[in-house]
Amino acid sequence: MRSRKGEIGISVVGRLPGHFAVTRRQLAEAAAFFAWRSRSRTAFAWHEVVVHLVRDLESDAVHRAVMGMSGATDVITQAYDAIPPESPGIFGELFVNTDMALRAAPRRRGWSATHELLLYIAQGMDHLSGADDHSPEDYLAMRRRELSWLRSLRSKLPIPSGQPVTGE
Repeated sequence: MRSRKGEIGISVVGRLPGHFAVTRRQLAEAAAFFAWRSRSRTAFAWHEVVVHLVRDLESDAVHRAVMGMSGATDVITQAYDAIPPESPGIFGELFVNTDMALRAAPRRRGWSATHELLLYIAQGMDHLSGADDHSPEDYLAMRRRELSWLRSLRSKLPIPSGQPVTGE
């Protein structure tokens, strides 16, 4: 599924388990929304972002290949610079762990697996803009921003779960 909003191309690939109360099209629309919000923090153009829906095993393999670390994680973000003759800007990939979203959501009050998955996509887009969560202050700034994006998204894209987006 490919969704276009302005100049940012969004593709969602991989298996979307039936446990999530969202369609592939809604995920692409949400990813486009988060990309636009995140892109507004940067001075460079965004061309395309591919959202890969992966399970624990794939997440572990990508984590090892990209970061040299073992173990599955929530989202892995990769940014690539344009190669001439393409216009300057970035291309990105998000590897979003659906298994982890299903495990993590029940630990958060008033939170669904769909919200957890959307949070991972928002976090990946935030990382594409250069944000990092290495210090507690940076982590909190990112989380506040991402939760704000999730609240704004609800007015534009109804999320079928009916759960409030309140945070951790």
